[in-house]
Amino acid sequence: MVVLGAGMVGIACALSLRQRGMQVTVIDPLGPGAATSHGNAGVLARSSLMPFNHPRLWSQLPGLLRGRSPGFRYDPLAMLGQWRWGLSFLSHAREQVFRETTTALDALIRHSGELHRRWMDAAGIAHRRRDEGWLFLYRSEAGFEAGAFGRETLARFGVATATLAPHELHDLEPHLRPIFRKALWVKDASSVDSPGEVVRAYARWLLALGGRLETTAATHLQRNDGGWSVGTADGRSSRADQVVVALGPWSRDFLRQQFGLKLPMGFERGYHRHFTPTPGATLNRPVYDTAAGYVLAPMAQGLRLTSGVELNAQHAPPRPAQLDAAERAAREALPLGERTTEPDWLGSRPTLPDSRPMVGACPGQPGVWLALGHQHIGFSTGPGTGELLSQLMLGEPTTLDPIPFRPQRFLRA
Repeated sequence: MVVLGAGMVGIACALSLRQRGMQVTVIDPLGPGAATSHGNAGVLARSSLMPFNHPRLWSQLPGLLRGRSPGFRYDPLAMLGQWRWGLSFLSHAREQVFRETTTALDALIRHSGELHRRWMDAAGIAHRRRDEGWLFLYRSEAGFEAGAFGRETLARFGVATATLAPHELHDLEPHLRPIFRKALWVKDASSVDSPGEVVRAYARWLLALGGRLETTAATHLQRNDGGWSVGTADGRSSRADQVVVALGPWSRDFLRQQFGLKLPMGFERGYHRHFTPTPGATLNRPVYDTAAGYVLAPMAQGLRLTSGVELNAQHAPPRPAQLDAAERAAREALPLGERTTEPDWLGSRPTLPDSRPMVGACPGQPGVWLALGHQHIGFSTGPGTGELLSQLMLGEPTTLDPIPFRPQRFLRA
């Protein structure tokens, strides 16, 4: 079997298949954890079950379209070019779809969290995990009230949270400046100090189990005696009975080029920047400033500042204004140190119209399987995706309901 893509999802698929005795080769031009999986805030949280296109989006839409929200920016020309995806995305901001999506994502996130814990222990990286939860910070009472729908949703799914007064927030994070009126402590959450290193550790474990990794790009797939011939950029070709496409934001172009499939995928672009820790600027867990739209997380590289969402074309030039605004706001909350020499990072999070990933057989292409479209929570949902796909591929009973993730909801043979 060949897995295309060595991000969190691709490595998870390969690990799950190898644990079931399958011979697996992973192909990726950048190597494990070097692209989209490198740039997130490292949070493994059940609160991530909340999709961006929830029923309250309609009331927020006029303000968002003005393009001044710190947590959301968009390029109008790029959105005109993706108007079909945009309309479909908005059409899924309905109560029934929202309930289906949150139910499916909660199950996937919970199971992935259990697998992450077991896998980190097996891969020898349990020390990278923190189990102190994470914090939603509110600069005003009005901001806290505006988040009521999200809190109600988390309560409906039994996510453990606690509302904190300023003095209680200070007890948890004493170095935050006293600019926040309230906080929500999401206790059902863990975080890691380097998402990319976690993926690379899983890849090393895969190799120790007998899996293979090739650092090159897959250029074409061709039917070959009931299987597939996988051609790569280095001029080689290998045969595989089955192929998994887990290329994240590159999946859309790959499926169109190989099979003429039109995958309705948009891109939630995001940025991050690192700062050298200084005395009086430490955090014990990631924090999300809801008013300013950034997450600040303690990482091995220092403090990582991640921006909100930018809807844009995948390969559009960087637009650092959103990250610069996030830095200004973060400096109000914490005495950040100097920027590190590491350059700013930009990644594209692949999002399908219903904010659920696509996991299952590729319509009309026997032996091709899809594991893609994880928007900005691929790190939280990768292991569960890998196990679900492996079970489907091998005809095993599935731990999770596969119906909400079936590719046929958007793709036809």
